[in-house]
Amino acid sequence: MTTNAAGKICPLCGGTKQPGKATFTAETGEGVVVIRNVPAEICDLCGEEWVSVKAAKELEAHVQSARQKHLPVEVVPF
Repeated sequence: MTTNAAGKICPLCGGTKQPGKATFTAETGEGVVVIRNVPAEICDLCGEEWVSVKAAKELEAHVQSARQKHLPVEVVPF
């Protein structure tokens, strides 16, 4: 395993987490919301994605907004 900054090692596989963009998908009960270009840390080995607390709060706001619209599918940028 390589030595790198704390928090940069993937806890699942030991790879290295790198800054990148992810796509988040959530069921709303009546449909699906897809949020693209979400800032994330992405493992360069297994591809697992992590988002910050700030990004997670913004994602939740998007999901709540989509629930209120009652659309079957909504795709939005982050």
